[in-house]
Amino acid sequence: MTELNTLWLTETIRLREEHAGPLEDLEANRLARSAGGDLPSRIQRRALWLAERDGLAAALKHWLQGARLALIVMAVLAVISGAGLAFAAMGDGLHPVNVFWALGSLLGLNLILLLSWALGLVFAGEHGASLGRLWLWLSEKLARDAKAAQLAPALLLLLQRQKLNRWAIGVLVNGLWLLAMLSALVILLTLMATRRYGFVWETTILSADTFIAVTQALGALPALIGFSVPTEEMIRASGDAALNIESARQAWAAWLVGVLLVYGVLPRLLLALFCLWRWKAGKTVLRLDLNLPGYAQLRERLMPTSERLGVSDAAPAQLHRVESGVSEQQSDGALLVAIELDDDRPWPPQLPKNVSNAGILDSRESRHKLLEQLSRFPAARLAIACDPRRSPDRGSLALIAELARSASATRVWLLQAPPGEALDAERLGDWHVALQQLELPFADCAPMNWLETGHD
Repeated sequence: MTELNTLWLTETIRLREEHAGPLEDLEANRLARSAGGDLPSRIQRRALWLAERDGLAAALKHWLQGARLALIVMAVLAVISGAGLAFAAMGDGLHPVNVFWALGSLLGLNLILLLSWALGLVFAGEHGASLGRLWLWLSEKLARDAKAAQLAPALLLLLQRQKLNRWAIGVLVNGLWLLAMLSALVILLTLMATRRYGFVWETTILSADTFIAVTQALGALPALIGFSVPTEEMIRASGDAALNIESARQAWAAWLVGVLLVYGVLPRLLLALFCLWRWKAGKTVLRLDLNLPGYAQLRERLMPTSERLGVSDAAPAQLHRVESGVSEQQSDGALLVAIELDDDRPWPPQLPKNVSNAGILDSRESRHKLLEQLSRFPAARLAIACDPRRSPDRGSLALIAELARSASATRVWLLQAPPGEALDAERLGDWHVALQQLELPFADCAPMNWLETGHD
């Protein structure tokens, strides 16, 4: 996952907690603290864990897929629009082309929107252009994930801190218009290569000298890179009728192509490259704003002034499978722990010398303490003793799952009923089904040999 995506998910989690209240994050906080690092890295690690748990990480992937699809759709529309501009400018070829009407068709809308974007960049600051808002809307719709709706506001807030919105939108807007202008240029060249066009200019209130001056002024920059400009005689003659002289046709065609390239394609290309440079430069310095209340209140939980035991996890909504989060190289020793045993059971049993007793987890403090210790010193083998006379409620299963993630190998010991009692078959069956969903091995006999040697 890229650094931007990590910051994006972190900001999404902050917004979600700000609007919907704090999330159940005890396990996430514990894992972030045990991983170490500075406060921003711990906040990001916590947010990534919560995003994975709550499906936001998957929603981000769906949003990015939707964003790419939306960009493709908009690029295709830009190409089609550019081609439409060229066809509208050149007409059907049966009548002479009014050069200034053609020029207005090719560049008028582009220059108006370019000016609008530039004014918005200067005066509106962070407000996105309409194309940018359209892209965000299309990305959300094409993502087809309800959780993706939280991502766009978080991205906008994150980028606003470094004023990156304007440059991201600038890349999009100028890139799409660049595609449109290139499409118009290609279609224009294709039409001129396959049809014979005559060029005229017409006016009622302006003089010929005005058109001569405008034509030569517009052609000055294209002339610097090799495009020809009609002579004064050609311009005057084109005011009366379309010239059939081949050199005049080619001069007007070259002038029109040169003006489109210099005033349509090149400005959009240079602006797109400039916005892309500013975007990449700003992205490297993008950071979390630790002064925001949502992050400030995490400081004591993730970087406590004194290390305390007492971080546990809340029971997830559903437990399907347990995968150990530690390796054999990280873990050591064997441990036996019991969960909420009644006083009528003698505990602990006789243990081999190399097996440690973690006691009975019957309070929040005891669970917190053991989980904190296992996060620092994972066990190679962990046996969890459970009383099958109790129902396998969600809290107990979540605790078993979290303990199992803190050891390389875990087994559950379903204790026998005390003398004179019998286990409820239906409740015992519930335990079997729940532990099979967790994919944890279990038995009704003490796993002492396994704890001692690692083998049965």
